[in-house]
Amino acid sequence: MGYATISEGYRKVSRHDELFKERVHDAYKLKGKLKEPSACSQCGAVYHKGRWQWMTAPTDAHRTICPACHRIHDDFPAGFLTLKGEYLRTHHNEIMNLVRNHEKHEREEHPLKRIMALEERADTTLVTTTDIHLARGIGEALHHAYQGELEYQYNPEQNLLRVSWSR
Repeated sequence: MGYATISEGYRKVSRHDELFKERVHDAYKLKGKLKEPSACSQCGAVYHKGRWQWMTAPTDAHRTICPACHRIHDDFPAGFLTLKGEYLRTHHNEIMNLVRNHEKHEREEHPLKRIMALEERADTTLVTTTDIHLARGIGEALHHAYQGELEYQYNPEQNLLRVSWSR
């Protein structure tokens, strides 16, 4: 399976490319350190010791919106994972359990890594994520578990990753 064309601004990359060094400006990344502690008023994640964590927010915590909730509110994913193929159709529940379990595991340690939406179509499932690394990780987990074909397209100017898995 392959892309017929590569979208403008994107380049095809391999699994081993150093594409995930975030050299570009990401409007959803913090511009500097937040006042500590800070808590997201939407999801409850707490910015503590320089990173977002799942913990109980102190009562005096500064209120803000974390980058993941901001992306979700704006409906502006960083990662797009497209799942296709006959194997997806016949093993849909099993594959989607892997997708959800991988996201759950990542989100427990990294609150900014979340699935934004799952869009089911006739023969395709589109998973959008708040983080390019989550989209890549889910794609690699699928490839490791079920083989198939895995491709990446990365747009460094917009810090967007499109991952396609099929079998």
